[in-house]
Amino acid sequence: MTDNMRDKKRLVVLGGGESGVGAAVLAQAKGMDVFLSDAGTIAPRYVAELERRGIPFEQGGHTPELILNADEVVKSPGIPPTAPLVKELVAKGTPVISEIEFGGRYTDAKMVCITGSNGKTTTTMLIYHILREAGVDAGLAGNVGRSLAWQVAEEPHEVYVVELSSFQLENMYEFRANIAVLMNITPDHLDRYDYKMQNYINAKFRILQNQTPRDAFIFWEDDPVIRRQLEQVTTEARLYPFAEHPEEGAAAWVDEDGELVLDTSEQKLRMPRRELALRGLHNLFNSMAAGLSACLMEVKNEDIRRALGDFEGVEHRLEPAGEVDGVRWINDSKATNVNSCWYALESMPAGKQTVLILGGKDKGNDYSEILPLVREKVKGIVAMGKDNAKIVEYFGKEVPELRDTHSLDEAVEAARAMASEGDIVLLSPCCASFDLFTSYEDRGRRFKDAVRALSGK
Repeated sequence: MTDNMRDKKRLVVLGGGESGVGAAVLAQAKGMDVFLSDAGTIAPRYVAELERRGIPFEQGGHTPELILNADEVVKSPGIPPTAPLVKELVAKGTPVISEIEFGGRYTDAKMVCITGSNGKTTTTMLIYHILREAGVDAGLAGNVGRSLAWQVAEEPHEVYVVELSSFQLENMYEFRANIAVLMNITPDHLDRYDYKMQNYINAKFRILQNQTPRDAFIFWEDDPVIRRQLEQVTTEARLYPFAEHPEEGAAAWVDEDGELVLDTSEQKLRMPRRELALRGLHNLFNSMAAGLSACLMEVKNEDIRRALGDFEGVEHRLEPAGEVDGVRWINDSKATNVNSCWYALESMPAGKQTVLILGGKDKGNDYSEILPLVREKVKGIVAMGKDNAKIVEYFGKEVPELRDTHSLDEAVEAARAMASEGDIVLLSPCCASFDLFTSYEDRGRRFKDAVRALSGK
């Protein structure tokens, strides 16, 4: 290492995905001595980016002496804090931060940040859609879109709409959300949090840290977990709760005439609920949160109404996958926890018309939440995963028919055999995808391909 290099801040990036490479790009742009390390295989497109820019990296394992000399480390959200190398860095006193924390240091853009166990992707995309349709210079970052750090380095925007997972929030310290949106909190990722719900709640509530009286906090008024936690924490931000029905202090609700009302004091909007592009109770809440965010960004009412009415939804979230022999197939692969499946089942028709495909990598699931809807609406369950014992044991006596399958093709065939004309086959797995698939996107796209194959298209 040259004397000149020793004078530079050494930043090590752990993880060579979109966020990691974005952090490396920003670090290089700021003149840092940057090194990227990934224990797995880096995707070819990211390898090409690193090589083109001359950013040193390694893959297939970590070299401790090239990492432990870091002044600071940007860690991929997928790497748990219990990873040995991370624990060693923390023990040394080396700051370990997220890519969002790192990117946020180098921009004065407004940050609209969304988290929650369910609905955060749809809400994020809907806010982004409203802002872009209204002519706002907005970037999309976090769990969706491009790396925030990469955009800050090479494609700066006036506003960023950022979807934040609990994993990302863990390593955020100075970052500030101008508008923080918390959709809901239900059990999820408990395997990451020592199976302690409070640890997960604490991670989600980090979205409020550093907010000032100039900032806003939008949240679901009727979520019992959020309400209970708000009794324990304080925030200087202005509060904008939303609820299904009119409640004292609510900033969004549906009135007795079926109109969505958004009221931030400075701006008031009314819109017939039937004109919302997205259907279902969960999507009503998503629309409320997005509409309030847009109002606080001073988007005109007519632009908000138009965008709420023409939004086309999010892939893998209650996405029509096709119709075969009078049976509708729906891809809800993004339902990786029980509460998300609850919202999907809530939107299904009454009566035993739904064949439900469940299964994958269990994250400490409690299926009691969906049991009443299963009893009311589900005619059969197809368990799809390497190990379906928990699902089979829990639902075996609750539905007329249950099939234990261990591949997508086997599951689709079983669902086809169960379903009759007029029925719905719903893939809403309640579980992570990593036992049979590389991601929930992979699971959803392969499901859609299988449905297309059934129809001969």
